[in-house]
Amino acid sequence: MTTKYKTRAFVFKKNDVNESDRVFSVFTEDFGRLDIHAKAIRKTVSKLRSGVDIFFLSEIEFIQGKNRKTLTDAVKIKKFENITGDLQKLKIVYQIADILDNFIKGQEKDKETFDLLIETFDKLEDGLLKIKNHQLAYQYFLWSFISFQGYKSEVDNCAVCRQKLNPYNIYFSSKEGGIVCKKCSDLDKESKKINSDVVKILRLIFKKDWDTISKLKIEPASQKLLNDISENVIIYIK
Repeated sequence: MTTKYKTRAFVFKKNDVNESDRVFSVFTEDFGRLDIHAKAIRKTVSKLRSGVDIFFLSEIEFIQGKNRKTLTDAVKIKKFENITGDLQKLKIVYQIADILDNFIKGQEKDKETFDLLIETFDKLEDGLLKIKNHQLAYQYFLWSFISFQGYKSEVDNCAVCRQKLNPYNIYFSSKEGGIVCKKCSDLDKESKKINSDVVKILRLIFKKDWDTISKLKIEPASQKLLNDISENVIIYIK
């Protein structure tokens, strides 16, 4: 007898295959990442079409075959229409999807990441929440996610010598695991000088202080610094 599995799943990627099939990459509450084959879902008569699509939160049911998992049922829980109808937010969620796709390859339950994913999308979807800088939602997800993967950066003291940081002479080193002082920055030629605004944002993210983060207005120079160290840490831990 074939066993059916049911779980909540967030769809972050889709690929069309054959004439009418589609493969969904989903992050699930109970199994972590799965790649699910949906047979004939691109046909207009498919009963699965309304229940699952890119950036849907759905309850899915699937069976495990010899070589693949096959979708048997899908019920939409949430569509996140305020996100998909906003080009700025849509760009951010594709960045989040890339992080999931690049860093999570195998099946392994990760409830922390699932909850973080839904939390981030819920905040972006909330039309009443006025976020001054939507890019911070991506940073909130990214730095929280890599912390869950065991790469939480040190942001309170120098990551090397553990001394108190001078806010006017601070650097970020992916190699050394966070913010470092001027002296210790010499240990990593790739370390990048940052400012106190970047440190403040990272501290707020690790404290999960979304209310304050959502109200921040960041100067372009600080935004660029934050983007640069985010890209560097992604490259380093990949």
